[in-house]
Amino acid sequence: MIDQLMQKPDILLIITDQQRWDSITCADHGWGHTPNIDRLANEGVYFEQCYCAAPSCVPSRASFFNMQWPSKIGPMKNGDLWKTSWVQLFKDTGYRTLNVGKMHTQPFDAKCGFDQRFIVENKDRFNEPRFYDDYDKHLKQLGKTPPNRLTTPRAPDYTTNLGAFAWPLDKELHYDYYVAKTAKWLLDGLDDSPLFMQIGFPGPHTPYDPPAEYLNLIDESKIPFPPEYEPGDEILPLKQYRQIMIEGNHDGIMWNERPTSEQLRRLRKYYAANVAMIDEQIGEIIAKQEANGRLDNTIIIFTSDHGDSLGDHRQIEKWTMYDENIRVPAIIWAPGRLKEGQRSKQLIAQMDLVPMLFELAGVQLEDSGDAINAKSVLENKRPEREYVYAEHGGCTQLPDIECMTMIRNKEYKLVHYPNRDYGELYNLIEDPYELSNLWNSKSHASIRSNLERQTNSTT
Repeated sequence: MIDQLMQKPDILLIITDQQRWDSITCADHGWGHTPNIDRLANEGVYFEQCYCAAPSCVPSRASFFNMQWPSKIGPMKNGDLWKTSWVQLFKDTGYRTLNVGKMHTQPFDAKCGFDQRFIVENKDRFNEPRFYDDYDKHLKQLGKTPPNRLTTPRAPDYTTNLGAFAWPLDKELHYDYYVAKTAKWLLDGLDDSPLFMQIGFPGPHTPYDPPAEYLNLIDESKIPFPPEYEPGDEILPLKQYRQIMIEGNHDGIMWNERPTSEQLRRLRKYYAANVAMIDEQIGEIIAKQEANGRLDNTIIIFTSDHGDSLGDHRQIEKWTMYDENIRVPAIIWAPGRLKEGQRSKQLIAQMDLVPMLFELAGVQLEDSGDAINAKSVLENKRPEREYVYAEHGGCTQLPDIECMTMIRNKEYKLVHYPNRDYGELYNLIEDPYELSNLWNSKSHASIRSNLERQTNSTT
């Protein structure tokens, strides 16, 4: 082991898209089928209270890969420019840096510190201006057309299936299978250089479209239903967002104001089946690295860019600051470098995983920006975060706002909308599902004021 630790480790950074924190079996009340992800947690470190910096892809990923809050680097919504990352630092120290799958840089083909990228963008396959990624080119050569935003509304059950479809092509042509197959191919061609590979699975992002065989892995009895929620007195952005998803066709979804229990169970089953497929492919990637004799000197990070409401708060997808959207799975597996089987309930931001990764890899990081070192928190060498933050700008799903900022500690969450007379405040101890907005509560006025001041002084 000493000889291995003298060598730079390989790094596999696995990022799924839109995966809830509770969709892995090892989570508290977890309801997915994820034996391989569970293995990483059981043999590594599982941060149970990890929060991303934004409830949509671009600002969340840009923040993570630059270790700064979105407003400090610019991208506040999907489509905003970002093309730099700390991956360049690994490249500068001799790593071969590869990206397979989704990064969601803007532009899509930004180098972002990688020697080479094998780009797979949104599952919806509807990007303007039109960008043909590596997956598009692969299917074009095969004469195949995957589902897209134009074809899914033609399905006979489109108005009732809430975005859940069985994958209509061969399993081998699924986006997530293609990403894993490409990653395994690249792992077979390694040289003596240390490897940094970011593997970006497009799933379980909408449409929820697993190959049918994975539905058999999901135990429906373990699927939780959303807590009962009545949106009558909601603030305007939340009402508008729900209505936009009901009236629109975003990511192949036609949402419903009041889905039935049967619809919700089906929706979550298809989502969990897509996660199960990804988990299977993660297991094969691990097996490939082991067959190459390099697994014992490999660090694996597993996380997601944000979550998904899946019917919680009568919403679908993301874009709001509820925990189901901003709390993410976060696991670091590093044999010989970390004690196995640690579960941390310490409050961290997702970007805090990055300084920890640099330290474990023995790569110098001179400036960690807004991030703190999660390893130091884990080892009680510094306190956990008192607060975590998230930000998002106005967009087509949030048309009435300029931006929103979330601040959260272990007791309260506040969502601030500048220049608006509304907001959100939740008591997370008494109301963990964030069902009762205390923004206008006189007895909570001092708590609200303190959190607003803290928000303005930090982000």
